[in-house]
Amino acid sequence: MSKERNRITKSGARGASLKGVAPRVEKPGLIRKLSYARWVPAHAWQRLTRSAAGGRVNLIFALVDHFEPSIVPENGRARAPLSEQDRRVKQWCSEYPRSVDRWRDHEGRPFVHTYFYPAEQYDRGLVDRLAEHCHGGWGELEVHLHHGMDGPDTAENTRQQLVEFRDALVLNHGSLCFLDGSDQARYAFVHGNFALANSAGGYACGVDNEMEILADTGCYADFTLPSAAFHPAQIGKVNSLYECSLPLNAKAPHRKGRDLRLGRPPETFPLIVQGPLMLDFDKRARNGIGRFENAALTAANPPSLRRLDLWKKAAISVRGKPDWLFIKLHCHSMDPTQREAVMGAPMQQFLTELVGRASERKEVIHFVTARQMVNIIWAACDGRDGSPGEYRDYRLKLAREFPATTCKPTNPAVSVRG
Repeated sequence: MSKERNRITKSGARGASLKGVAPRVEKPGLIRKLSYARWVPAHAWQRLTRSAAGGRVNLIFALVDHFEPSIVPENGRARAPLSEQDRRVKQWCSEYPRSVDRWRDHEGRPFVHTYFYPAEQYDRGLVDRLAEHCHGGWGELEVHLHHGMDGPDTAENTRQQLVEFRDALVLNHGSLCFLDGSDQARYAFVHGNFALANSAGGYACGVDNEMEILADTGCYADFTLPSAAFHPAQIGKVNSLYECSLPLNAKAPHRKGRDLRLGRPPETFPLIVQGPLMLDFDKRARNGIGRFENAALTAANPPSLRRLDLWKKAAISVRGKPDWLFIKLHCHSMDPTQREAVMGAPMQQFLTELVGRASERKEVIHFVTARQMVNIIWAACDGRDGSPGEYRDYRLKLAREFPATTCKPTNPAVSVRG
């Protein structure tokens, strides 16, 4: 990786959709579309059985940014010129801190992003700039991957892409993390087009044992879900923090899982960290009936206190610790059409109300990265008390604290547990 502009571009990733959604394909019939709403019964049951925590609650926010500088909003299969990508990243790193710096959480930290950068679009110069932004306290870098768009990818190619990009982030940019100072690089993951572990019927992946590959290469948690209400990759299990209970070499093993629980440390990695997916009966919606809440910050549906109420009702927590609520949101900040939703007036108004009125809502606000969220989840499982903000670096430590480390493949049953 000696060239200043160095890219990892494997054949399985060519033509990937850049917005995290599938390009236009033949629309499914009504019956098939309804079958994609397999999550609705679970959601309905949760609304009946999950009760809000009494008293003061800790709200732990992580914003998962599908950070794709090459995005072309009007054409999901096109890519912007490198000069335009460079302009976008430079502008973001300059303007975002100024846009949100005044709003701080309980520990005095700003609202950060976790930048899931596409492995198949790696450019050393662009990532250098973004890594510097992160090292300044504005977020962390993690792994995103689009593949299998023009035909099923292979397990070998998927593994190679993940390993090469993982190593580049650690060795070239001082990013990612290590477990308690071990020499095994760890990363969080978001799958392009939401097709995690070939969960979209073969589309945008093709690798049944992808979850096993993620575990072997050091993935400690997946942050892909939810997708959308009628997306073929959307599974039935929603609004949960859990371990896969199906074999990791099975297709879509995250379809079934064991909820994380107080007093039971996690054993099977990657953990699955979901954002809210709910029905929102909002008469102000365009159809006059309502919309689906899927935790995406968009121009059409920017953050608001109304949405905050839904995120809280999803009650995503470690079982037995309902006063620590985990709110995982997602966005595409490099899409020019979404700029206002993530750093403009709607976001600034939301942060004003979120932070300024937290005490009257009996809330304590914590802004975290994906890694920090998993550390706090892990601490909750271990029965730790006090403020969740104390556990941002509980087990997974930033790579730049261990500059002499090397990257090695991991074994999910042994090395992740330490």
